[in-house]
Amino acid sequence: MSTTVFTFMESPFGRLLLSGVRPAEGGPAALATVTAPGQKYALAEPADDWVHDPDALAEPVAQLTAYFAGRRTTFDLPLAPAGTDFRQKIWAALDDIPYGETVTYGQLAALAGATPQAVRAVGGAVGANPLLIVRPCHRVVGANGALTGFAAGVDRKRWLLDLESGALF
Repeated sequence: MSTTVFTFMESPFGRLLLSGVRPAEGGPAALATVTAPGQKYALAEPADDWVHDPDALAEPVAQLTAYFAGRRTTFDLPLAPAGTDFRQKIWAALDDIPYGETVTYGQLAALAGATPQAVRAVGGAVGANPLLIVRPCHRVVGANGALTGFAAGVDRKRWLLDLESGALF
């Protein structure tokens, strides 16, 4: 039986909450969530049955730290986000958006193999992305290029895009 583990890390957004699924035999956890303070639709604190285990999530913390410092452009982590098959497909398509680039919701729908009529559902899936930053939902913009919704706030979305464009370094 697996265990849900958690840790916190400091970031430019404040204290992030990371959770993961640790296998019964122990070892590193597969990352399940990354949550920023004040993020919509996400836990602000660990659930009562989660176990504090910073060692199990040391690699995600290291990779996020390197990303925020401008030294990492991709993540190489085992992931375990919970969601419907449709959401899983949309979240996986987020991984195909190159660092420093953006796509529209319509383009993301096409990347995921969804019809153009699914744009609203794609937007809902992007908004429910449990792996903030790691699965780069911040790289999805409106059809006109506007910085539309981001569960952690549009100012944070702008900061992430500025980081990736090199504007912060």
